[in-house]
Amino acid sequence: MWSYYGRKKKIIKKYPKPIYSKIIEPFAGTASYAYQYWENDIIICDIYEKIVKIWKYLQQARPSDILKLPDVENAEYIKDKHQWLCDEERWLIGFCINNASPMPKHTAGRMNFNSWNRDKKYISENLYKIKHWQIVQDDYRNLKNEIATWFIDAPYQFQKLYVHNKIDYNSLKDYCLSRNGQVIVCENSSANWMDFTPLVKLSGQRTKTLEVMWYRE
Repeated sequence: MWSYYGRKKKIIKKYPKPIYSKIIEPFAGTASYAYQYWENDIIICDIYEKIVKIWKYLQQARPSDILKLPDVENAEYIKDKHQWLCDEERWLIGFCINNASPMPKHTAGRMNFNSWNRDKKYISENLYKIKHWQIVQDDYRNLKNEIATWFIDAPYQFQKLYVHNKIDYNSLKDYCLSRNGQVIVCENSSANWMDFTPLVKLSGQRTKTLEVMWYRE
């Protein structure tokens, strides 16, 4: 719903469709899979407080609340501006003014890196989709092991840019294998903690990468 490091928006349709009415994302971030199938029974969980608080803010927000938020020009420095906004509003803007960032920024990117002025219109028009979601701030291991479609997009093994990136991958493997229902696990081709299969090639700003997946029904 908004820009965040590792978001799967562009490739989300490459993953298998849910076969259960309930979808659980233990490492939600901006929850691209849950958002793609938003009408389902959705549980999203993240340990990062700012992410969860933004989701909860959006869940109770009205379209007018979003549309009245200030525009931000390319390369504009906003740290000392917008003091009348709540934390969640400043964080949301901070993510959108510098696309694919793992944390909110104070300086807007140039050209296509600052998407806020168009993002806020999109967000305002789609708030209704998340009204019924369950939004949880917790460690992924504390989620109930329900029969569901589990979309597990943990911080990648060799990418340490997330605020919370200390993962025991042996433990995470056991967690993935023990989930009840359909399990989709995301990673990069450099990962070695599960037997992944190729999914899709991506072209980044500097390099090309191969997204991989572990899957079980």
